[in-house]
Amino acid sequence: MKDILETIILNLVDNKDAVKIEEENTEKEIVFKVTVENSDMGKVIGKQGRIAKSIRTVMKSVSAKEGKKVAVEFLDN
Repeated sequence: MKDILETIILNLVDNKDAVKIEEENTEKEIVFKVTVENSDMGKVIGKQGRIAKSIRTVMKSVSAKEGKKVAVEFLDN
């Protein structure tokens, strides 16, 4: 799952070296914490959060096959 998220994020940003994705596993869900450079944050979130919402939707679809819940958080650098 992390590979899919990483592929999506890396194709959106300009500075690929600044991308960090941390994965936290709990019993019920997986939380991905995505950190990108400040100049790329707008590209990842999109107008009115549309791109971020789409990324979360894709990740929820992927995680449904594995029977887990997933959350994606976008953090400031």
